[in-house]
Amino acid sequence: GPGILTRTLLNAGVRVVALENNSAFLPNLQSLENSLDGQLKVIYGDFFRLDPLVNGTVKPPAMCSDKLFDTMGVAAVPWRADVPVKIFGILPQKKERNTLWRLLFALYERSSIYRYGRVELNIFISEKEYKVLTAKPGEARGYQALTVLWQVGCEIQLLHMEPWSSFVTNLKNGGLAIPKSTWLPNDHLCLVRLTPQQNLFTGGLKPTNSSTFIFMVKQCLAKPKSRLTDRLNSWSLDSGGKLLKELEIPKNAETRNLFPEDYRRLFEALQNSNMFTEAWFHDEVLESIRNIN
Repeated sequence: GPGILTRTLLNAGVRVVALENNSAFLPNLQSLENSLDGQLKVIYGDFFRLDPLVNGTVKPPAMCSDKLFDTMGVAAVPWRADVPVKIFGILPQKKERNTLWRLLFALYERSSIYRYGRVELNIFISEKEYKVLTAKPGEARGYQALTVLWQVGCEIQLLHMEPWSSFVTNLKNGGLAIPKSTWLPNDHLCLVRLTPQQNLFTGGLKPTNSSTFIFMVKQCLAKPKSRLTDRLNSWSLDSGGKLLKELEIPKNAETRNLFPEDYRRLFEALQNSNMFTEAWFHDEVLESIRNIN
């Protein structure tokens, strides 16, 4: 784009590492880098092509996060420490939903950028995806597995809303295509801050079993009008009703009516119970991850 975010950050006096995925723009950026006395570092790369699932050499602008963080001079910190780095950008509209899923898996598995700690994302996303991320239980169109998982994983803050008319939308000129949306409003791009929760891994949820948690939530909300007890019974959990009673979740509750924290409590209770085994989940979880990636 025109570099509005980069310019704003530089004017604020912060140190900026700019990733540019178009080699044609590099000379101008490098000229700017040379004039700023170390405040700006320019790297040929694409943040949304970090850590591609390929064998052999990674070809720019794709790149590996360990190389990027090493170049930036950012070391890994403990999960409960302060945010080690803040990332600003605009999600590619054509792959917006898929990118949100990939970032989500990286967050829960503490892989890619999240190996370095609670990396903060400040990203422009479409208004319709912002509505999904912040939906409330019971909302027919908005409340989805993506909603639950981002709300459990991160604090979500809306920083700014900008009308689509502010952006060049003619694709021939390299602009953004406005995603069509029938069910949710989509008149703006939303600058959203996603800060990982400090306590994300303090209970029974761990990077090693987080894929199972993601899959459980996706299974429950695949049919949002279904009753949670029916879902538990389909998993051969004969004591599902007893478990829900212990968690104070109504036995006739629909899956779309559970709060994100209810899903986390349910998962942790299943982890602690002797009636739950992850073995039968394994193949489907792996297939789900492969499809996302």
